Amino acid sequence: MRTLRDINDLRTTVHKHRLRQQRIALVPTMGNLHAGHLALIASARQHADMVVASLFVNPMQFGPDEDLDAYPRTFEADQAQLTEAGCDILFSPTVSALYPNGLAAQTRVHVPELGEGLCGGSRPGHFDGVSTVVSMLFNLVQPDVAFFGQKDYQQLAVIRKLVSDLHLPIEIIGVPIVRAEDGLALSSRNGYLSQQERAIAPALYQTLCKLRDALEHGESAERVLHQGKTALYDAGFTPDYLELRDTMLGPVTSLTRHAVLLAAAQLGTARLIDNLSVQLPAATDASR
Repeated sequence: MRTLRDINDLRTTVHKHRLRQQRIALVPTMGNLHAGHLALIASARQHADMVVASLFVNPMQFGPDEDLDAYPRTFEADQAQLTEAGCDILFSPTVSALYPNGLAAQTRVHVPELGEGLCGGSRPGHFDGVSTVVSMLFNLVQPDVAFFGQKDYQQLAVIRKLVSDLHLPIEIIGVPIVRAEDGLALSSRNGYLSQQERAIAPALYQTLCKLRDALEHGESAERVLHQGKTALYDAGFTPDYLELRDTMLGPVTSLTRHAVLLAAAQLGTARLIDNLSVQLPAATDASR
């Protein structure tokens, strides 16, 4: 695996592979890799001839009171994992390389509607940061296909809309959530959990499973979501949101059959997110 930090080196290297008619995949990451990231690389290997992974802790997507400084940097371990997973190129630029004029003067990419509410409501400007850096990476790598985890359901929806609205010739593939044996969705921020919090954390997934089952049996969404928030509080979480949306993140109506249950909750210093697909059997009360 080649590790590149310079933009021109990346462009030159990728161009050589493109001249060979190779299909190119991109896997954007912020590092501190775990099995969920490696699942993205494995999926990319199945769909492309060459896999480019990016490792960049993007300051634009962090709010002023968020964990930018504390976010784990594990470059050497990440590099070793990517090499073993069969990644071909690791692109790890500096902040000054991508934002040479600073964040305040940087052109930003805004995806309306899908980037609002849910995590976008709790983290103002977050998805502008995501959309901007992903647009940069798409421009630099010009991949045929790119891979994103389904744990970040709203992010995946935002990226799909970005690609569609800007008519980018890139296939976006969402990769299923990778979970620990106890059901906790793998996340780089799980490392913030204390031993006691780590024992509590699977209750988020367990609660979502119970809510999904109740919804699929036709129980009122309003009542189910209220019960879910109460259960999370009782388990020790501070819920940020718990919502039922259609698969395009619009409101659920009496005609909706395929939906998604989305949750974000604080546990200690860790903000955990998760989601589950729900098959609604009949008219559902979509009020919050």
